[in-house]
Amino acid sequence: MTTQGSRLRALPFNRLIPNMLTVIALCAGLTAILYGFQGKWHFAVGAIMIAGLLDALDGRIARLLGGTSKFGAELDSLSDFISFGVAPAMLVYLWTLHAAKGPGWVVALIFAVCAALRLARFNTKLGDSDLPKWAGNFFTGVPSPAGGGLVLLPMMLSFEFGGGFFSHPLLNGVLAVLVAYMMISKIPTFSFKQVRVPQRLVVPLLLAVGLIAALLVTATWLTLSGFLILYLFSIPLSVRAYRRLSETPSPATDALSVIDGTEDAEGDAAMASADDAGDETPTRR
Repeated sequence: MTTQGSRLRALPFNRLIPNMLTVIALCAGLTAILYGFQGKWHFAVGAIMIAGLLDALDGRIARLLGGTSKFGAELDSLSDFISFGVAPAMLVYLWTLHAAKGPGWVVALIFAVCAALRLARFNTKLGDSDLPKWAGNFFTGVPSPAGGGLVLLPMMLSFEFGGGFFSHPLLNGVLAVLVAYMMISKIPTFSFKQVRVPQRLVVPLLLAVGLIAALLVTATWLTLSGFLILYLFSIPLSVRAYRRLSETPSPATDALSVIDGTEDAEGDAAMASADDAGDETPTRR
């Protein structure tokens, strides 16, 4: 007991930062459910978006600070299940699917269960060294943070254009089932983890980030909806890129060369299928 206590006391603070972010993301997901029961839909979706941002950061910060651990990996998976599986399913049910009564609840259950299955499948593939290096640029299926955002897309659009069509139970039910299927499917989707920015594009990229920040402030829901729609359109491109690389004999080819013409020599086979979306990182999941 003394040895274990001394280990806890000797643990550097910076190694706890990624786990702190994960816990905050978990709290954000649970708070979204509370806002859903209160009918505060804007705040509920905002809490899910905050959880997604934190999920995208915690794994990367863990690697930068040397704070990766199996404990962090398991905590991250549990946080993702709550924030991007349970919370979005509850929000959609409370918002519109409850009107469908039993079938609406079944749809909510399907979405949450598929999110859990996706995370469980990811955890069982950690450390798979048989995958080619370029496979680290792809997820297998839609990552759970992206799935949680996609299922909330009609709600975001209703904030700008009103309810009616976007709040119809049939539309939301069909979308939830489709997103649930995409999460557990074997459809390859871009992970964007190893994107290299050419030097000539650094300044334009920073300007674009500033523009996006301004849009998020002035047109929050339209901007977020636009990103989700662009993500949907990227899926056929990712399938095409994956097939092309699968047919390429050279294992050193980088998956993102189909986008920017560059090769990434630092791909790590252990990173394959990483970042459930936001950031399913093998060292933390």
